[in-house]
Amino acid sequence: MLLRALLTAIALLASTASPAQKYPDRPVRVLVPFPAAGGTDILARMFLQKVSERLGANFVIDNRAGAGGTIGTEIVSKAPPDGYTILICSSSHTINPSVYKKLGYDPIRDFAPITMLASGPGMLVVHPSVPANNVKELIALAKAKPSEIRFASGGNGTTPHVAGEVFKALTATDMTHVPYKGGGPAHIDLMAGRVQVMFDTAASASPHVRSGKMRAIAIGLAKRYPDLVEVPTFAEQGFADYNVDSWYSLHAPAGTPKAVIARIHQEITSILATAEIRERLRQLVSTAGGLEPTAFDAYVKAERARYDKLIKANAIRID
Repeated sequence: MLLRALLTAIALLASTASPAQKYPDRPVRVLVPFPAAGGTDILARMFLQKVSERLGANFVIDNRAGAGGTIGTEIVSKAPPDGYTILICSSSHTINPSVYKKLGYDPIRDFAPITMLASGPGMLVVHPSVPANNVKELIALAKAKPSEIRFASGGNGTTPHVAGEVFKALTATDMTHVPYKGGGPAHIDLMAGRVQVMFDTAASASPHVRSGKMRAIAIGLAKRYPDLVEVPTFAEQGFADYNVDSWYSLHAPAGTPKAVIARIHQEITSILATAEIRERLRQLVSTAGGLEPTAFDAYVKAERARYDKLIKANAIRID
């Protein structure tokens, strides 16, 4: 009996230690629920290249765009909780339940938060031909041409969509929302002039602003960003209460071993501490994340409640 108990204890210890020791021993599928070239995809590729190098296994991006990020997110919610399917998403993760009547998953119950990768402010951008150089001029233009100004987003329920609807409610303007299957396609049409405005994330828009293909007329920071000093803040233009910021994060299916989640979190925080990544985040007007899983879980729940209140207060709906 003593020998059997000892063998059982050894087997139990081996089984509890094995997830972190062996992980990953095969490629890891990483769902990005938006198309390539958007802010979420840019950050995903930046981090996962480093994670792959550090852990000696491929973290393979699988872009599954559509329905404001809900398609790819639902795939992860139903995946085996073994650490070999994970999700990189944005703050849309906590927005979608408030704007979609039916979701095939619950953003809290069905996921194990790993950590936040980065966060950043919103940025109001226009096509260079738009005759508005500041927020008040854009409001005047929208009021002079009800429904004619078209604002793009990466899809219904995305952060840029919510940001645009909050702006409309705050300023009593009427602009037409044009949803795309991700930030990349929305950028293409904005730069081509087929839509005029986007309430974008700074991480996504800033490279195009620097290239001159978009013009930024406001950013959601307390003071101007040193590398984009020509872009005024919302606050200095009289809109201190307006800003819908964004964040990017890693989640696993609920039930994923805590040892695996801890291993991924450890690698991400190590990567975030490097000078190379901090410089790249600075260029994307973003702040490094790295919250521990329990702290990030609390943050996600708080964001879920905050956005639910914001969306209900502004009567935001799916088009």
